[in-house]
Order: sequence, then structure tokens, then C-alpha cells
Amino acid sequence: MSQENTHLEHAEEHASMSKGKIWKVFFILLFITVIEFIIALAIPETLMSHGVKNFLYIALTLLKAYYIVAFFMHLKFEKYALIVAILVSFVFIIYFIILMLTEGNYIQDSMPI
Repeated sequence: MSQENTHLEHAEEHASMSKGKIWKVFFILLFITVIEFIIALAIPETLMSHGVKNFLYIALTLLKAYYIVAFFMHLKFEKYALIVAILVSFVFIIYFIILMLTEGNYIQDSMPI
């Protein structure tokens, strides 16, 4: 009986994703993408360093990934343990991105021109 109530509550949470909420998330993702393009195309290297741009790209991409995973993959409505598992994997992804950027800068700095 309790399992049946859990499934009903879960179905109600999914049903709350109306077209309006989907469009709201779409426009949030569109806005974030426009900000990324502005950073890439309109801001010259003299105003913002390459490292700051990389950090902003990574932060905005992770924000977009959160919205996609939370709303379109319905993980926002799942159990707490699943959300924690996703967040832990994001921590490892961020760690590996930082390692790759560090290695890339080291290789770029140490190679002769």
C-alpha cells in the first residue's frame, strides 16, 4: 500500500511539469547559451583573460547541465540518493576538467615555439 502511494506521489510530481515550466527552462537554457556566445565573440582577450573565460564556460555549462538533468531527465523529482550520486559525479567531472586545464597549460608553456 505504501509503495502505491509513493508511485502516486511520484506521478503527481512528474505531472506538475507543465508546458509553461518546460518553456521557462528552455528560455533559461537559451539565455545561458546567449551569454556563452557573448563571452566568446563580443568580449576581446584584452578585457577578459583566457582563464577567466574558461572558468565562465565551465560554470555556465554545468548550470545548463543541471537544468537539462533536473527537468528534462526528471531527476529533480527523484529520490535524494540519486541526486547526491549525480552531484558527486559532477564534482569528479569538475576535478578532471581542472586537471586537464592544468596539464594543457603546462604542455603549452613547456613546448618550444
